[in-house]
Formats: sequence, C-alpha cells, structure tokens
Amino acid sequence: MASWCAARTFNIPPINAGVLHRRASWAAGIGGASVAGTAMWRSSSSKRSSPFLCLSLSTDARIKEAVQTEKAPAALGPYSQAIKANDLLFVSGVLGLVPETGKFVSDDVEDQTEQVLKNIGEILKSGGASYASVVKTTILLADLKDFKKVNEIYAKWTPRLQATVVHNSLVTIFLNLLRTMLTYFPSPAPARATYQVAALPLDAKIEIECIAAL
Repeated sequence: MASWCAARTFNIPPINAGVLHRRASWAAGIGGASVAGTAMWRSSSSKRSSPFLCLSLSTDARIKEAVQTEKAPAALGPYSQAIKANDLLFVSGVLGLVPETGKFVSDDVEDQTEQVLKNIGEILKSGGASYASVVKTTILLADLKDFKKVNEIYAKWTPRLQATVVHNSLVTIFLNLLRTMLTYFPSPAPARATYQVAALPLDAKIEIECIAAL
C-alpha cells in the first residue's frame, strides 16, 4: 500500500474540489492488479488552509496457487497439473498415462478413459477438492466415434443411488452400495462439453480437463 498527498498550491493541474463529493471512491484494473483509491477534500479551521487531494493505491492481486502430485502424470510442458484461484480448482487436460511409468495404460480408449478419471481424482484430492466438487468437464477425443464407449464409462461413474432388494438378497444390497461408492461424479453430474480434435499429445485417444469448486 502506498499513499501520495499533493497540496493544490504545488505545481499540479488545478482541481476543483468543490465538485467532488465529501468522499468519492474509484477503482480500476491495471494489468491484472487491482487499483483502488479515495479522493478526499479536507479543510481546517484556518481560512488560509488549502484543500488537497489524497490518493491511496493498492496493487494487491489475487494469488494463484499451483497444485502438484506425483500420484498423477507429470505435466508435459510449461503448465501446472492444476491451479487454485478464486475458490476454484482448474485441472489441466489429463491423459491416460500411468504416473509411475509415464506410459499409457493401454492403446484402448476405454482403458485410457478410466485411467484419465483416476488421474483426475488424484489431482483433485491434492488440490483439496473431490469428484463431488467438479462443476464442469471438457472431453477431447481423437475420434468422435469413440464417444459412445467413453460416454458409457463416464456414465457408469455417475451414481444412480439405488439399493434395491432382490429376493431379500444381502449380496444385492452390498453390490448396490459398492456401486454407489465406486462412483466418480455424484449426482447431479457436472456440466460437460465433448469435442473431436485433429490430434492429442502423445497420440492419446482421450484427454479430459475439469473445473472444481473449493
């Protein structure tokens, strides 16, 4: 925080303080930094005192924090696995790579999809979020013909809270509860967009990015 005060008797452009309110506030953004100021008109009991303006500037900017975990694939370029900012977690595009080897889990789009979702979960956890926190996902496919396969896997991880008793079978109850526990995105499912692209890094079949609320 820095402050500057200038008397009107100095060699500065004359300012008609009479047209100002007793206290007028203004704010402007410069290069991503916030600048806030207050214009004040003051007078003393002395008739010889000159009104002056006092300007206060603040260059405080919202801080962004990088998220990094070894339980998810390392970034392939000059970017972070995720960034925290403004109570949101922005997860970069994730591929179906195995963190320990840096190689794809397989060439199968279904296997890559499940690995991608698993990797996203680790990044979310490292950033203080969870699958339940996700509000938006974006899916990039090398071939839109794979959409049905990907969607089926994605959908099976969206919980359908059912605990149906069939013939009083405890096994059925257990399986339904287990199915609920092994879900990614709780209902209501996050907003989503899906696109086919010309190519993905490392010739991946799928890439997913997401945004989560903190």
